[in-house]
Amino acid sequence: MSTPSKVINFRAPADKQALIDRAVEISGVNRTEFILDAACERAREVLADQTQFLLSTENLRRFNAALEAPLEDNAAIRRLLNTPAPWER
Repeated sequence: MSTPSKVINFRAPADKQALIDRAVEISGVNRTEFILDAACERAREVLADQTQFLLSTENLRRFNAALEAPLEDNAAIRRLLNTPAPWER
């Protein structure tokens, strides 16, 4: 069963609408789908930034210690750190 639809109305400056319409033409979806997908993607980003987790004082100390601890000698990490990034090749 699908979720009932609700209407969202808003005004946009002509230059922003033209920008969106150019992207809509390229993307192959209609304006409503394009705007709704973009808005939902941004909403997920904002909500993900708000995700919190709580740690006890001891667990927070252990977590910070793990972040600050030097890496163990690891051949895969050494190889990764010595490999130039694609944009440096």
